[in-house]
Amino acid sequence: MAYETIKYEVAEQILTITLNRPDKLNAFNATMQQELIDAFDKADKDDDVRAIIVTGEGRGFCAGADLSSGANTFDRDARRGPVKRNADGSVDYSDPQVRDGGGQVTLRIFKCLKPVIAAVNGPAVGIGVTMQLAMDIRIASEAARFGFVFSQRGIVPEAASSWFLPRIVGISQALEWCYSGRVFPAQEALAGRLVSRVVPPDDLLPTARALAREFAAKTAPVSVALIRQMMWRMMGADDPMEAHKVDSRGIYARGRSEDVKEGVVSFLEKRPAQFKNKVSSDMPDYFPWWQERDYK
Repeated sequence: MAYETIKYEVAEQILTITLNRPDKLNAFNATMQQELIDAFDKADKDDDVRAIIVTGEGRGFCAGADLSSGANTFDRDARRGPVKRNADGSVDYSDPQVRDGGGQVTLRIFKCLKPVIAAVNGPAVGIGVTMQLAMDIRIASEAARFGFVFSQRGIVPEAASSWFLPRIVGISQALEWCYSGRVFPAQEALAGRLVSRVVPPDDLLPTARALAREFAAKTAPVSVALIRQMMWRMMGADDPMEAHKVDSRGIYARGRSEDVKEGVVSFLEKRPAQFKNKVSSDMPDYFPWWQERDYK
């Protein structure tokens, strides 16, 4: 796919996805939705990609949904044609046309097998902030601004943010930001645990890249992929026994792998490990979570 609204650049095993509609503050539209999903599909299949950074071109990260359609921006019937109806005239919510586009993006990021870092360079509101919630680490420039502005637009939080946001910042903080719909600065995002650090604008991408290199330099790619999915999936588990089941399978399956033998021997021999297992071909079959649901 040739990209129109994003840039896709791989260097030193780090993929940088840049939202690229700077004249619109990188506002989100249907094309960007499709291209982001395709980019994460492509990254998961590429063993040369060890970590992903998402940032914005120009002075904004993402200004939210593109509002150029005016009052009909969020009216699916008006923009896409009527959705399916049941015999009694009620909406058939199984119609794919009803699905939230931002949610399809965050669910694809959730399913990703590579670490994902948001490098928030400027304003990030609406989908511009909710798309970040499925990313693992958020680093903000001092110029960044955030806003869960849905209540001020008469709609509700989207992109599965009602699942992600309370888990990241706690229910009280999540509700405060979503009730008010106000835009707040990077330091408030840091205090509320939405971002892990705030840095000067010129330090943003170097900081993100240094972190991505740390993830990639000395680690086993399959282990990192499994760790990412184990941590995210267990956030929805109702008992630690569920984690114990997954841990046990992981320790057994990986314990017999060439990567683990190399990891132990390289440590004993005091040399850098050379991990050869690949995410594209060596993920254990006990871990089929990413195949169970259609997250596109």
